[in-house]
Amino acid sequence: MTYELEQQIEELRAEMRNAVDPCERRQIEAELDLAQAELTLAIAEMDGCVDTEPPF
Repeated sequence: MTYELEQQIEELRAEMRNAVDPCERRQIEAELDLAQAELTLAIAEMDGCVDTEPPF
């Protein structure tokens, strides 16, 4: 799962480097932020730092 997220992040970074339209750039930046947050969460889950079960 993390490999796919890392690949998606690299693709979004490449898209952002080539984006000239400010609106498109903001959209890509938002997608990049979300992908980075998902990667951080996935890594934390693998390390056991985050419990994904809802509290009782």
